[in-house]
Amino acid sequence: MSVKVSICLPVYNADSYLNKLMPVLSESKRFSHYQVCFIDSGSTDNTTARLHEVEFASLKIIHNSDFDHGGTRSMAKDLCEGEIIVFLTQDALPVSVQDIERLVSIFKDESVGAAFGRQLPYEDTSLFGKHLRAFNYTPVSYKHCIDDKSEYGIKTAFLSNSFSAYRRSAMDNVGWFKNGLILGEDTYAGAKLLQSGYKIAYVANAQVYHSHSYTVWEEFKRYFDIGVFHQMENWILEEFGKPEGEGLRYIKSEINYLLKNKAYHLFPEFIGRNIMKYLGYKLGKSYMILPGKFVKAFSMHHRWWSQHSKR
Repeated sequence: MSVKVSICLPVYNADSYLNKLMPVLSESKRFSHYQVCFIDSGSTDNTTARLHEVEFASLKIIHNSDFDHGGTRSMAKDLCEGEIIVFLTQDALPVSVQDIERLVSIFKDESVGAAFGRQLPYEDTSLFGKHLRAFNYTPVSYKHCIDDKSEYGIKTAFLSNSFSAYRRSAMDNVGWFKNGLILGEDTYAGAKLLQSGYKIAYVANAQVYHSHSYTVWEEFKRYFDIGVFHQMENWILEEFGKPEGEGLRYIKSEINYLLKNKAYHLFPEFIGRNIMKYLGYKLGKSYMILPGKFVKAFSMHHRWWSQHSKR
């Protein structure tokens, strides 16, 4: 694809990831239409010093308190030159630069406003973390439009900025990412793009390694924040449907995954983990009536509340 492509990475204390990430990104030098941009939100380790020495990439430094999941990525429209902007998180490792090319190539279809690739689990990821990747990132590619919501519900707008790409002109039309979201800026943008007539593409042969081994308490906090996001942006549920049906499908899939791997010893944790996820989500949806100290304790992004809420 000959249009200009920009690769943008928001980073913070990313030094431990750079040794593996930089060789892949440096391969982009082979493509004259590629540009790499880092946005460092006040790293305190060696990240900033290392990125200053990278000849093939530009670096923008912002204050840590100015970081915003949506706003910082919206900054890319002014820092990046590309018509297609690829976003990576610092803990996502593309299998090769060709995987970035495969993600970008989907934009030959003018109806595609955004695309995301397949996330593979790191080898040391827990079975629960591996199942999440297998459930959300299958080997089969697809394109979703707004009319698919009757079949796929809220999954229609699913999108992940750990490895994603956006058409600049499409994002200009929907106002880019919303500032001040606790998380879910990718889902927000995906829903807006679908409403505006664009398609979201999942490109299964564009692959990165990216996964987490969350504890039960971390799962609770993650789902609490998802509940907060859904409450604050309730229009997404009104447009695409509530997530309960998708949750039941996930639980059934996880049971089969544990059985397939003969991980019978993990069933007690499976029960507790899913109870905590459900409880976290419901509490997040009701965050307005919770005492402020509980809200911050329950949230994975506890600093967000000091910046964006009076609680």
